[in-house]
Amino acid sequence: MKVAIGQDSHKIDYNNEEKKLILGGVEFQEDYSLTGNSDADVVLHAITNAISGITCKNIIGKVADDMCKSGITDSEKYLKEALKYLNERIVHVSIAIECKTPKITPKIDEMRSNIARILQIEENCVGITATTGEGLTEFGKGNGISVFACLTVN
Repeated sequence: MKVAIGQDSHKIDYNNEEKKLILGGVEFQEDYSLTGNSDADVVLHAITNAISGITCKNIIGKVADDMCKSGITDSEKYLKEALKYLNERIVHVSIAIECKTPKITPKIDEMRSNIARILQIEENCVGITATTGEGLTEFGKGNGISVFACLTVN
């Protein structure tokens, strides 16, 4: 059995009206997005980083940047690239999101379902929690979104 933690964070971009806010592969109906060359799906990036913690093959960084330069901006593709190197079976993923906005709870079930589909695991093996952190960090103050993902494989 192995366990890895992945983390990612992005600033909120209030100026890009064309880009959508996507978290866990689910579109949120907000009037802002996250900064980044890709769709900046901070949830899928954190899971990708957790997988890299198991495989020792970093995807977020040069590999994802190269994919992005070739026009691939969907973070699901980065996650699927990371999965190519994973030889173990995913047992569980736990995701902790810190942000002031958007409200995460109404979309948790949809996010869990989508992440389970991508990882090819049961929905009850995907846990998602969200907090504002009482506004103590830049994320809790509304300036960005931070995500930690803990992945268990065997």
